[in-house]
Amino acid sequence: MIRLPAGFRARLVFFFTMVAMAASVLVATIGFELAKSALVKRAEDTAIDLVTRELNRITFPIGRLRQGEAKPGIRELAALADALDGPGRNVVIEYGDLLHAEGPMTLNDVPNELHGRAKRFVVTQRKMVRNELWLIVGSAVYRDNGQEPEATGLRAFVFFPMRDEESQLATLRTTMAQGGVAIVLIALVLGLLSARQVLRPVARLSAAAQALGQGRLDTRLPVRGQDELAELTARFNDAAAALELSVSELRSLEAMSRRFVADVSHELRTPLTAMTAVADMLYEEANRLPEAPAEAVRLVLHEIERLRELVEHLIEVSRFDAGTATLHLEPVNVADAVQDCLEVRGWTDQVRVNAPGGLVVDLDPSRFDVILANLVGNALKHGAPPVLISARGTENGLEVKVRDHGKGIPPEAMPHVFDRFFKAGAGRTRSQGSGLGLSIARANVHLHGGTISVRAQNPGTLFTVWLPHP
Repeated sequence: MIRLPAGFRARLVFFFTMVAMAASVLVATIGFELAKSALVKRAEDTAIDLVTRELNRITFPIGRLRQGEAKPGIRELAALADALDGPGRNVVIEYGDLLHAEGPMTLNDVPNELHGRAKRFVVTQRKMVRNELWLIVGSAVYRDNGQEPEATGLRAFVFFPMRDEESQLATLRTTMAQGGVAIVLIALVLGLLSARQVLRPVARLSAAAQALGQGRLDTRLPVRGQDELAELTARFNDAAAALELSVSELRSLEAMSRRFVADVSHELRTPLTAMTAVADMLYEEANRLPEAPAEAVRLVLHEIERLRELVEHLIEVSRFDAGTATLHLEPVNVADAVQDCLEVRGWTDQVRVNAPGGLVVDLDPSRFDVILANLVGNALKHGAPPVLISARGTENGLEVKVRDHGKGIPPEAMPHVFDRFFKAGAGRTRSQGSGLGLSIARANVHLHGGTISVRAQNPGTLFTVWLPHP
């Protein structure tokens, strides 16, 4: 089975060349057969004319002898053979029991079919004899008795060599093969030129589509001509214009949404500050209140804390969306940074740390603290102890791993753990987390130029952070 080329240009050239080759072979075959038929016909006509002419000149009596006529002998047959003989020819004369041959050919070399048909007609047949092609002409001799031709019993078989015809056909075959090769080469060149001409608009469309994919939505192509490619180019321009309009509208809506989130978050910050101050006072008084009011106060305090965390996360997210988040790198002792993160949040007794004391890396300390706080907080809230933190330096940067030993994240939720507002499981929709912590951790990792990944363990979940050397 022929494997077709993969590229459109290659296929176009391939099929163009195949069509030209098929046409060349067809024309060459037809031309060769016509030339062959003409050469054979000419040779047969010449041979039949020669044999017929010489047989008509026979002067010795043959057939039913009349009074005073003597039966012909070998001498007469030899004279007839000499008359029919020529360069390269072989002659066999048969008359009753007499047989005379000029040359190496014998009556055994005459095909039986030709021998039988030669009793009534002048017939011809081509045959390979001794590895050479011969044209054999067989003819019976009739005597005119004044009423109707009388069969005489004399038959002549003349072998004409076909060397000249075979040589001419071989030359013609070589010439046609060379012409066919030339036609195929010309077709290949024309195919390449045609493919280039046809595919040039396609290449422009491909480049324009790539430009659209890279964000250059004002990309347009000139429409030339009125063929199918011109129509396709016009449709592309229409689609690009519609896409530019849609993207512009989406960007406008997205910008409005970001401004809205940022404005709301900042506006909420002031009342939240006041509410937090009042909440601290209520917290101190909660233990002195009756059970029901105390429980209500604790619920209000819990929700205020959730709201404060959500607002802080929204403000951080708005900074990343607006592109205003920046890095302030400085040498940081990783072990000290981890301990500070845990102490500030009161997690020292709940987390085990494995980090070399002399490991110093250039990081943004505040953003590194946010990464750790979100990963460890997620492990403490939704996992189970022990929670482990390990850090080590690599050839290319810093690797930090945070693992818990809880039930783990469901496999179907793994691809979405870093999505905004995603919470694995229906039971977590009202949990304390905002659903933004892991998303913010990933944004801070990417701001450092690093990567973050999650993998299921048995038991628990493992988060791996890699931060490159600046």
